[in-house]
Amino acid sequence: MSVKFLKAVNKLFPLPVHPFNLQNDGITTYAKWQYEKGENTIKFYLDSPFVKDAKEMFSGKSVLDIGCGACGKTMFYGKMGASHITGMDIVESYEKEACDLASELGISDIFTFVTGDAAKTDFPDESFDVIIMNDAMEHVADPVGVLNEAYRILKKNGRLYVNFPPYNHPTGAHLSDAIGIPWVHLFFSEKTLIKAYKELVSPLPDGENRINFRISKKEDGTEYFSYINKMTLKRFRKIKKTVPFNILYYKEVPLRGFLTPLAKMPLLKELFVKMAVCIFEKK
Repeated sequence: MSVKFLKAVNKLFPLPVHPFNLQNDGITTYAKWQYEKGENTIKFYLDSPFVKDAKEMFSGKSVLDIGCGACGKTMFYGKMGASHITGMDIVESYEKEACDLASELGISDIFTFVTGDAAKTDFPDESFDVIIMNDAMEHVADPVGVLNEAYRILKKNGRLYVNFPPYNHPTGAHLSDAIGIPWVHLFFSEKTLIKAYKELVSPLPDGENRINFRISKKEDGTEYFSYINKMTLKRFRKIKKTVPFNILYYKEVPLRGFLTPLAKMPLLKELFVKMAVCIFEKK
């Protein structure tokens, strides 16, 4: 009954633009969509007093993009003058699409794709000038481990840029490719969400891939959303205090300007903040 109700309500809400659906419809690839949105991945840092523009962030620097997906945004950083760009993701299948785009853009010579766990990399100490995690902190299995590893592989005075939507954000469940109901994860159980999501995407050409990407099974056979760690603002604020970085900048961006008062209220901010933004610096 809950699944039927969810699916009925879902028909009342249009889906936001999502790269999976754009790719299915033959409009653009995931990688190209990311590339076109590249500037959006850094816009929150440009509001800080520590970053003047994209060129300043990347020009002449070795850059690691953690949680790169198909690396479209990584290519954008490369086009901003980076000396070398490395995209890292746990999804191995993104590599071909990423390499194809690098070739198309003429920057294959400065691009590397690495499949692996960002908490346990093979990079030598002090390998990168810049590390960026755009919409990735909410996905990593070991957030503290990733931040500590980033500290190890950053050069002295290097920066780590982190921005992510908190879990209780309207689309914090990351199901908006199929479910358009805002805050849906606050109204329905994970079991119901999983079943509804599977029913909605199963008929799609890439439905099986979407299910495998988002859903895993625990040892007892229980299904769960394994692609998100349910990172909240409260949890992140605690985590950032435990790592050795110097915190240059931290901001919680409201959903809309007129919602700023709600985004500052302790009991409501988790619902009305669209992005947590942090700039770390290695001492």
